Amino acid sequence: MTSVDVTVRVDGASRGNPGPSGAGAVVEFGDGREPRELCAYLGETTNNVAEYRALLLALEEAARHAVSSLTVHSDSELLVRQLRGEYKVRAEHLRPLHAEACRWLRVFPAVRILHVPREENRRADTLANLAIDQRRKG
Repeated sequence: MTSVDVTVRVDGASRGNPGPSGAGAVVEFGDGREPRELCAYLGETTNNVAEYRALLLALEEAARHAVSSLTVHSDSELLVRQLRGEYKVRAEHLRPLHAEACRWLRVFPAVRILHVPREENRRADTLANLAIDQRRKG
């Protein structure tokens, strides 16, 4: 199996913060393969938890493939800066999610974590909100 560069775009959504929440992710492959789109309803939680859950969703999917390098795109400054070690993880409830994300990130041979403007992360945002909408329609 040939290794490929992978880009993941992740976003979480929470209506009410805390409120009904969703995670959305797009996993793009550098070899031109069709991207994988993922979303999950998370129940009642905060936007920061939803951001981490979206990342974990994407990392789990990326790990199923032979990845030569991974680039994470997120519009969450908190998530990006915590993963880069620029911010401490002060919120107790985020620490296990941060630790799990760090464990997953060590699986990949090379990782870049980028903060992107919201408009560059639109599809992941749409998927996160779709997860909430689908749950509400029930």
